[in-house]
Amino acid sequence: MSDSARSANVERKASSNLLVAGACTATFLGMIGMAYAAVPLYQLFCQVTGYGGTTQRVEQYSDTVIDRQVTVRFDANVASGLPWEFKPEQRSVTMKMGETVQVSYRAVNPFNRPTRGRASFNVSPAMAGAYFNKVECFCFTDTELKPGEALEMPVVFFVDPAIDKVPELRNMTTITLSYTFFGIDGEPAESVSVRGSAPVDTGITSSNFGG
Repeated sequence: MSDSARSANVERKASSNLLVAGACTATFLGMIGMAYAAVPLYQLFCQVTGYGGTTQRVEQYSDTVIDRQVTVRFDANVASGLPWEFKPEQRSVTMKMGETVQVSYRAVNPFNRPTRGRASFNVSPAMAGAYFNKVECFCFTDTELKPGEALEMPVVFFVDPAIDKVPELRNMTTITLSYTFFGIDGEPAESVSVRGSAPVDTGITSSNFGG
């Protein structure tokens, strides 16, 4: 084989290797992109359908209230790695379906440096998620707490009276709203300033139910 033929063969192999490497890189980056996109898309799907006990987000209060009552219990969890104290200000509230209620959760950072967290949520029984409507909440928001800082986070919600017509939930008397805070790595969020934050004015009187 002549030197020119051998050189051409080497160039073809190098070009082929570069093409394969490029395709592999593009596939890898595409998989990363789809993985990141899957999280907000799955979140949106759950919020629209109530799948997995995900509550609904609405922009206005209920205009219908019925006599049937339900007790809503509040649960708080912190994932490992986030040194926060996190709990509801009250353990439960008994309300009429369609009635708008405001409650609060409280988070404290006892650590000696600023830390950041983001909350996810769900309700049980899972089927009730499609009828649990939140007007105001702190979920899926990056929150930073400075050392020793405490923050009260309001949740404004109502249970859609349409749940009364669901045969599977006709005997339901209790719904549990559960939040879990997860730690976030990286620089502190610039969009959220929790120190000196003013309380949310919703025009709704919050009741103290103790616990």
